Amino acid sequence: MTAAPDVTVVIAVYNTMPYLVECLESLTAQSIGRKKLEIVAVDDGSTDGSGEELDRWAARYPGTIKVVHQENSGGPAAPSNRALDLATGRYVFFIGSDDHLGKEALKRLVDCADTHTSDVVVGKMVGTNGRYVHQALYRSNDPDVSLYDSALPFTLANTKLFRRELIERHKLRFPEDLPVGSDQPFTIEACVRARKISVVADYTCYYAVKRGDAGNITYRADHLARLHCTERIMRHTAGLIEAGPRRDAVLKRHFTWELTKLVQGPDFAALDSAVQYRLCNGIAQLADEYLTEPLNESLGVQARVRIALARRGDVRLLKQANEAEAPGAAVPFVLEGERTYARYPGFRDALAGLDDELFRLNDEAVPKRIADGTRLAAAGWEQNGDDMAVSLAVRVPVTGTPESLAAVALRLVPKAFSKASDKTGARRMPEADTVPPTDALITREPDEDGTGTVLRVTFPLPATRVRTHPRVFLTLGGIRHEVAVAVGETPLPLARRWREKVPYRVSANATPNGRLMITTAPLWGPEVSVSGRVRQVMSRVKRKMSR
Repeated sequence: MTAAPDVTVVIAVYNTMPYLVECLESLTAQSIGRKKLEIVAVDDGSTDGSGEELDRWAARYPGTIKVVHQENSGGPAAPSNRALDLATGRYVFFIGSDDHLGKEALKRLVDCADTHTSDVVVGKMVGTNGRYVHQALYRSNDPDVSLYDSALPFTLANTKLFRRELIERHKLRFPEDLPVGSDQPFTIEACVRARKISVVADYTCYYAVKRGDAGNITYRADHLARLHCTERIMRHTAGLIEAGPRRDAVLKRHFTWELTKLVQGPDFAALDSAVQYRLCNGIAQLADEYLTEPLNESLGVQARVRIALARRGDVRLLKQANEAEAPGAAVPFVLEGERTYARYPGFRDALAGLDDELFRLNDEAVPKRIADGTRLAAAGWEQNGDDMAVSLAVRVPVTGTPESLAAVALRLVPKAFSKASDKTGARRMPEADTVPPTDALITREPDEDGTGTVLRVTFPLPATRVRTHPRVFLTLGGIRHEVAVAVGETPLPLARRWREKVPYRVSANATPNGRLMITTAPLWGPEVSVSGRVRQVMSRVKRKMSR
């Protein structure tokens, strides 16, 4: 009698060429070996040659790959269910047919499940081609992670290893009438029923691909379909987990991601007004039913504001909130003692009548949103004999009381030259030699429109070879942030030479990502080799000749 394979890989396939080829290559090359592997691929009525490609691979690996063809069902649920009916492995693993695995993925996942008697094993997943994948769950290996006190609710795709006995004992299958998110009810119930869930985080098991044609089903669904599917998922979850902190821990994901995104960004503004109000009404119904006070308080300010405005049906303020987060814009923050508020439209607006607590930050990370509004306002050099200083004015999207703003600091953070980047042959400078004084006097004043603060400071520059990056340091919601200063459209000062015995040059430049960098270096002298000086001179000659 032939032993059952260790793992059955299930692939639901619909028009995923040429990504399908890389998927199959990654599976047949798995280090677990083909004798321990079964691949069941269900072609869901593909019209791009995916079905024929599956048949070619099945002919090449007749003992490993099974192929089933069926008429198109409209989603991955039906083909996945059919594959489950055919699976014989001790474990089942699901993979998107446009994704692929690391070579050791299945062996590591199965070994983990066998070692820890796990019913579910989550392998580290990363996104490619710009696809976002939540990473908090993958900070370290964990043999026994809980659905209720970890980041697992933010990783609910079915792209995991499941013990097949668990699936069959509880008759787990995918709801075939959900066009989007049909894997979530399956995954949530499997995790609720599992005796143990483990995480493999020290190896990249899964590569999730964002297709160049945006053909992933998640990107094709319209807003109302996504709302309907989210409602179904949340009700299914509520049927599995009684009301309380554990249910809140799972539903937090849906309020933070699915529901918030329905009323976020330019897509929402482009919708017909009737659709906008239907979305708000649907979100309001789910919030009335499932958004407990502790859950609402735990939400990040971005989600909390969106959900509250949707419950009010305030499409006008929702649009304004989206505009405040558009590229090149930034929601300002207000510092008041120990509290930090996000100054969304409607904040302290008497007509809106919204409570300040709605806009309060929890201990959430917001560095990107700070960075979007942090930019150079002015820069220049100040020379006094052999001493040189840089004068900076930097605008930050923060307002508040003088006492609170006193904690907002502007520093020059050194970045010593490495051998790879030092074309003049200068040695790497020890960090202690390159740190400029950080106790310079900072003045703070409101910017022109009153939504930010301009920090002004003059830093003495060291007479050494060093690159420094101006950065703003501030604490919001109990978290200390470090934000690089963007140049924007502000003119940078021309390079300046200073000192005579060993002349130095200082320059300000924009890095490739638009951040400000200040560089000091000797024009020549004992720190520069003869060959390095020759290269400097030749470089200047070439620049002059090219003008």
